Amino acid sequence: MIDVPAVVRNRARAAGAEDWLERLPALVSGLEADWSITVGHPYEGGTEAFVADATRADGTPAVLKVLVPGTGNNASNEATVLRLVGGDGCPVLYRYDPDEGALLMERLGRPMYELGLPLARRLEILCATAARIWRPAPDCGLPTGADKAELDRPCSEKTVDHALACAVRRAQAHRDERAVLVHGDVHQLNALQNDGGFKLIDPDGLLAEAEYDLGVLMRGDPVELLGGDPVDRARWLAARTGLDLVAIWEWGVVERLSTGLLCTRIHLQPLGRDTLAAAEAVAGLMIG
Repeated sequence: MIDVPAVVRNRARAAGAEDWLERLPALVSGLEADWSITVGHPYEGGTEAFVADATRADGTPAVLKVLVPGTGNNASNEATVLRLVGGDGCPVLYRYDPDEGALLMERLGRPMYELGLPLARRLEILCATAARIWRPAPDCGLPTGADKAELDRPCSEKTVDHALACAVRRAQAHRDERAVLVHGDVHQLNALQNDGGFKLIDPDGLLAEAEYDLGVLMRGDPVELLGGDPVDRARWLAARTGLDLVAIWEWGVVERLSTGLLCTRIHLQPLGRDTLAAAEAVAGLMIG
């Protein structure tokens, strides 16, 4: 019998995957036999996958991840990203079972969020780690930035109008020939220590502008976002990476819309100046 964390169990039930929960012990036992691994304690903190320590036959520490079916996560996209990067910026992929949505990966160290690093240092590390993943990957079958900009969960009026306009511009700006492989969910919970640096776990996997990953950083750390000016963060990220300020800003707005974080003080509360007016001024650079 295996111990499935309560959050994962509840997520599976909400997704109608009770049968997956029932057969998970047999599934894990089968993977142990097929992949010559020993599965240990599960990790807490996950939501859409059973994740546990594993040890390979040669003693190599690893991590087993089995995704809950029906949650919208795509194990094949994650496996594609891990194969394309070959351990550079993401964990090494040892084995993959597409039928069961199971991945066996390199085991990393502590997550960044446990280290108490200041925001500026976190952003430096996350930018540098994400940049290791960025590379052309034509015809790999991953969704594109244009696909990601198709939003279906808007929230409220003037701010949403601005956000939807950002989404349209990002979709129109997509060019297959300029797109690179991006992680898609760069934040400190997904950054784990490895050999004196960090790697990023749980890639969504997209072919998009590199600015997409920095847009995720525009909606990450929402508590600290409330205490500072988001336009300044966009400028800092652009200066740090040499990427386009407007694209970073607009992907940040799109990310906040798609994750339900748009109607927050980031757009509604003046922070030394009218933030919404500043946002519209930045977006206006694309038009003017």
